[in-house]
Amino acid sequence: MGLRLVFADAKTWKYLVDTLSRLIDEATFIATPQALTLRALDPSRIAMADLEIPAEAFEEYECTEEEIRIGVNFDELKKIMRRGRAKDKFELEVGDEKKLNIRFKGHAVRTFVLPLLDLGSQQLPTPKIPITAHVKVLSDAVADALKDASIVSDYVRFEANEERFVIKASSDRGNVEVDFSQELGSLIELDVKEPAIASYSLDYLTDMSKTSAIADIVTLEYASNKPLIMTYDLPGGGRLTFYLAPRME
Repeated sequence: MGLRLVFADAKTWKYLVDTLSRLIDEATFIATPQALTLRALDPSRIAMADLEIPAEAFEEYECTEEEIRIGVNFDELKKIMRRGRAKDKFELEVGDEKKLNIRFKGHAVRTFVLPLLDLGSQQLPTPKIPITAHVKVLSDAVADALKDASIVSDYVRFEANEERFVIKASSDRGNVEVDFSQELGSLIELDVKEPAIASYSLDYLTDMSKTSAIADIVTLEYASNKPLIMTYDLPGGGRLTFYLAPRME
């Protein structure tokens, strides 16, 4: 068994692991000669994370096996990643001893070792979800809208038609409406085959939106009362996609 990955900026991985740890307790990274991937459900099976980073996105990428499985506890991994500094190089190594070596290279070389977990070999299929609205928005604008919505509610309503995309929240505490427009620069792309209205948990969306710290744009795809597909393009290549079940009213 042999895997060695070098990523130029530890900051990106720090935020990736932090975001994933909010949804996932344990999961398995799968390394192949082509890419590093992860697909896992949250414990309540309401949300799924789907990560793919191609080999080309790494400064160095060496995988000597057809497939290497890296089972980790995300709470433990997050503790280690918090020790990384923005300008550190970040390295992952897996050898024959079935341990994960995590190394930060900055003013010093710091190495952490985690035991690999055997979490089984079941692979989740890609969800097949109908889509009628495709919306590309500035990620920090969405994150701000979710913070606004949290003042009055614990869920949000996405509304898209041919002319506009709106995030709404309401309760007996009041109402919030955030209208995204191309004129103001927050709405980058809007493609709506038919109007789409759906509600989603604000807690889950807020956790997912933490990815905005490393990704400038988020793509939202959904249909009325159907699951949401929320995709962030990662710097240097790769993507992190979330699937979220709707809140039925």
